[in-house]
Amino acid sequence: MKKQVEHLTQWLQNQVKEAGVNGLLVGISGGIDSAVVAHLIKRAFPDDSLGVIMPCKSHSDDQKAAEKVVESSGIKSMTIDLTETHEVLFSTVQSQLNEANEWNEAQDRLADANLRARLRMSTLYTLATNYGYLVTGTDNAAEWYTGYFTKFGDGGVDLVPLLHFTKGEVRELAKELGVPDEIIHKAPSAGLWEGQTDENEMGTTYAKIDQYIQGEPVPEQDRNTIENMHKRTAHKRELPKSPPKF
Repeated sequence: MKKQVEHLTQWLQNQVKEAGVNGLLVGISGGIDSAVVAHLIKRAFPDDSLGVIMPCKSHSDDQKAAEKVVESSGIKSMTIDLTETHEVLFSTVQSQLNEANEWNEAQDRLADANLRARLRMSTLYTLATNYGYLVTGTDNAAEWYTGYFTKFGDGGVDLVPLLHFTKGEVRELAKELGVPDEIIHKAPSAGLWEGQTDENEMGTTYAKIDQYIQGEPVPEQDRNTIENMHKRTAHKRELPKSPPKF
């Protein structure tokens, strides 16, 4: 993992050089993936890296965890609370749909959660423009394969350094980088609603997904779940479709 850290640090430096920009930033959620990326970009650019904490109807424990990541990595940080912004935009859209009698209450929770992810993406790019930075994503191999990310939300980034690392390998990277143990062992959650965890929502575990993408056997039910997620989310891993040139 020491060699992997060196490789990733060099890769990040090369991407910034090739793009002709100044540095890197990442949204810090308090989870292990963003913690690893925060540590990596701080190593790559000690004076030109930024960790952004963006609470949005978030649990206070998530912000405390994010602050511990900032402390452990030593990265420069900024906190931008998006709760009010989200409430204004979401209620405006909802009221217009209600007026048209077309509000789909069954999709309320998902629409709410996805808007939060996309507001965070917009915030990161606004900051990136200000500093001349690239936006660094946090998706790992398991999340990428299953499409467990918001299209144009946390999936809307410039760089994805963890894309080839399983969740287990991300934990090993975290140990090598000095991420606090409580972050490493925290139950993975996007913090979308009270009590939400990634694995409950996916219907399988990261360990099973890791095994599957590494070609190891997994129980049939887990295999079906993983393959269905991969197929259903194919559009997230592709560029926008266009018709053949006329």
